[in-house]
Formats: sequence, structure tokens, C-alpha cells
Amino acid sequence: MFRVKICGITNREDAVTAADSGADAVGLNFFDGSPRCVSREVAQDILKVLPPQVTKVGVFVNSPASEVRKTFDDLGLDIIQLHGDEPPPMLGLFENRPVIRAFRCRDTGLDPVVEYIEKCTRLACIPYGVLIDAYYPGQYGGTGRAVDWNSVVRQRTELGNLNLVLAGGLTPANVAKGITTVQPTAVDTASGVESSPGIKDASKLQQFVRAAENAFTAVLDDKK
Repeated sequence: MFRVKICGITNREDAVTAADSGADAVGLNFFDGSPRCVSREVAQDILKVLPPQVTKVGVFVNSPASEVRKTFDDLGLDIIQLHGDEPPPMLGLFENRPVIRAFRCRDTGLDPVVEYIEKCTRLACIPYGVLIDAYYPGQYGGTGRAVDWNSVVRQRTELGNLNLVLAGGLTPANVAKGITTVQPTAVDTASGVESSPGIKDASKLQQFVRAAENAFTAVLDDKK
């Protein structure tokens, strides 16, 4: 599992900056309703400049499973990220393709996430991981709003051993505290390292990766 993902990459330059800065995953957004959406042609161009060790994640929102599978296979992506309202049975349609299911969490905590995973367990289609994002009406990610970290901490054990990706309002200034508080498997940011929607700020991106990696190292050292 990756540790630091830069999502909403829209051009080759930002992809290279992310990889050179030490990010071990990038997200390509295929949702037409997002300012960070890329066509398959642009995605192919971006993927050409990424080194093989960088995990390539395709972000989809309420797309047909057949379309997601085709995009995943044709582009040679590594992980599918479902960021819409996809029901548990849909996860079973991706066969051996790894899926991260994103959830836009309200202040009520992780109850909807836990219920969703319980249904997946019964259907034998447990996702590779879950991503916790902030809820905002009408928007599927990239809002810049923070998740209630304490509510995630309170219910973290209810997710079992699932990989947990923390997203939602993460910036170079708060990512270390988020990692220390929640102790997720990975972190994800898009708007937190941008100069404008879809355009990354190289300095912010580099600071984010450095702060995240230092925090992950500190958490691991504390567990020794």
C-alpha cells in the first residue's frame, strides 16, 4: 500500500514534481464533474512520465463497472478508487483489480462506512482499502474540508485490518498532525497542494510529502 498520494494530477509537469518529491502514488480523476478531470488521452500522456514504482490510481464517480474496468486495463492502472455512491455488490464486478472505496463522512462518524464494509464482507467483495474524505453537498472530493479526526480514531478498530487512507483538507501545515492523531495507512491530498483547481504548487507539494513522510517515520519509531 502506498503512503502518500497526490490526487487530481492533470499534467505531466505536476506528475514529475510529485514523483520527484517522493510521493509514492498519484491519482488521475476521470469524473466529468471535477475541475481535475482528465481525458484518457491526457492520462496516457501523464502516465508515460511516471516511474514504475509510483502507484497509479484511477478515480471514478458513479461510472459503469464495465467502463471502469476498461479504463483500468487499457491504461495499466494499479488501483481503482470509487468516490461516488457505488453499492457493495459493484465491488464484486472488478474481480482481482484492487479497489479503494472512498466515503464522504458527515459529523456522525464512521457508522455508514462500517455498515458498508459489513455488507461487503457478506458478499465476499471486501475492498483493498477505504478512503475517508469530508462530506460537502454536491461535491465528490477536492473540497478542502477536513474530516473530524477524533471520530475516525474512535471507530478505527471497527474497520478491522483494512487499509485506511486519510483525506479531506490535508495540507503541508496539518498533515503531520493528522497522521499522528489517526495513524492511517496513507494520506491523500488534492486541493491542499494547489495554486488553483487542478494545478499543483510545487513548493506546497514538496512540503506536504516531506511532512507526511517524517510523520509516518515518527509514528513507526514510537511503535518500536
